[in-house]
Amino acid sequence: MDKIAGQWIIDSLEIQFEAFEKSLNGQGKSAAHQLRKKAFESLVSKGFPSAKSEEYKFTNFTKAIEKNFDLKLNSEASDLTAESIQEFEIEGLEAYRLVFVNGVYSDSLSDQITEDGIIVTSLVDEFKADSKIIANGFGKIADFESDAFLALNTAFSQQGISIQVADKAIISKPIVLYYFGDAQHNEVSFHVRNIISTGKFSEVTIIEKFDTIGTNKSFTTIVNEISIGENAQTQYFKIENDNEQAYHISNVHARQASSSNFKTFTFSLNGAMVRNNLNIKLDGEGIDTYMNGLYLLKGKTHVDNHTVVDHLKPNCHSSELYKGIMDGNSKGVFNGKIFVRQHAQKTNAFQSNKNILLSDTATINTKPQLEIWADDVSCSHGCTTGQLDMDALFYLQARGIKKDKAKAMLLHAFASDVLETVANEAIKTYLENIITERLEK
Repeated sequence: MDKIAGQWIIDSLEIQFEAFEKSLNGQGKSAAHQLRKKAFESLVSKGFPSAKSEEYKFTNFTKAIEKNFDLKLNSEASDLTAESIQEFEIEGLEAYRLVFVNGVYSDSLSDQITEDGIIVTSLVDEFKADSKIIANGFGKIADFESDAFLALNTAFSQQGISIQVADKAIISKPIVLYYFGDAQHNEVSFHVRNIISTGKFSEVTIIEKFDTIGTNKSFTTIVNEISIGENAQTQYFKIENDNEQAYHISNVHARQASSSNFKTFTFSLNGAMVRNNLNIKLDGEGIDTYMNGLYLLKGKTHVDNHTVVDHLKPNCHSSELYKGIMDGNSKGVFNGKIFVRQHAQKTNAFQSNKNILLSDTATINTKPQLEIWADDVSCSHGCTTGQLDMDALFYLQARGIKKDKAKAMLLHAFASDVLETVANEAIKTYLENIITERLEK
C-alpha cells in the first residue's frame, strides 16, 4: 500500500491530538468533540493533498509544511503588548478590535463590545458550555470532508470567536479581527475557528488582518463559518500583508438566506505561501453576492485563490472580480467555480480574472469554471493574462512622466477596479498607501 501524502505531518499531529484530547477536561464526550474526532480520522485516512491532487495542483502546501515546520506544540507565552502591536493596526479606522496572539483570543488586548444587537464570546467558553452556538454553527457550513486543511482545523478547533448579530441590528462600527503570530523566538503554528451569524435585516462589517512578528516561520489555518440571515447586509474583508516567512490557509464558508447581500474583499499582498478558499452558497431567492480580490505579489510569494459560488435557488445574482499583479519570482493561482443548479433559474452570474506579469519569472495559473444545469440563466466567465500596455506607457512618458512613475500609474489604474468597490475610506486609504508604496519602489 502506497504511503499517503503528508504521513510525517500526520505522525506528528497524532501526538498533538492525543495531548489536545487530554486537555479538554470533560469535553471528550460532547458532540463537538465527536466531530473533531471524525475530522481527524478523515485526515489520518485520506492524508494531505499530494502533488497530483487536482485542487492543489499548483500549490503544494503539504511539501511546504514538511520542509519548513516541525509542528511542535506552542508552549512559550507571548510577550506582545498593546504598544508592540499598535503599528500593525489600520490607521484612522474607527472599529471594534478583537485581538488574537498565537491563535488565542486576548481579552486584555481586545475591545469590549457592549453595543446593543451584538454578542461576542470566546469560542473556548462556547465549547466548554457545549452551547447552542456550537450545536448550530460548528461544522454546519464548512464540511471537513471537502479539504484536508479544513479537516485539520476542525480537529483542533478550540480557539476562536463567536459573533452573533441580532435581527434588525445595525452595528455602528466594523469589527476587526487582528491575528498576531509571535515568531520572535521560535516558529509558531495555530488554528482558529470563528462562528458568525447575522440576523434578519441586520448590517455588519467584519475585517480580518494577519501579521507575524519576528523572523521565524509561521503556519496558520483560519476557518470562518458565516450564516447570513434574510435581508441582511454583510461585508467581509481579508487583508493578508504578512512577512516572507508566513504560511497561511484560510477557509471562508458562507450560506446566504433570501434577499441577503454579501460582499467579500480579499487582499493578498505578501507572505511565503497563502491559500484562500472562499465558498458561498446562495440558499434563497433574491440574493446578491459580490466577490472582489486583489493580489499584488513580489519576490517568491505564492498566493492561491480558490473560490466557489453555488447558486441553489432562482432569481439570484453573483459578481466576481479578481485581479493580480505579479513581479519577481512570485506565483499566482486562481481557480474560480460557479455552479448553477437545476432549480436556480433566472440566475445572473459573472466572473472575471485579470492578471499582469511584470517579470519573465513571475507566473500565473488561472482556471475559471462554469457549470450550469438550468436553462434560463445569464452567465459569463473569463480570464486574461498579459504585460503592461507599452503604447500607454510610451504615451505617458512622451508627456514628461518618468518611466517608473508612469508604470506605477498604469498598475494603480489596473488595480482601481477592485479598490473602488471598498466603501470604507480608512480601509481604502490604508490599502492604497500600501499599493502605491509597493508600485513606486
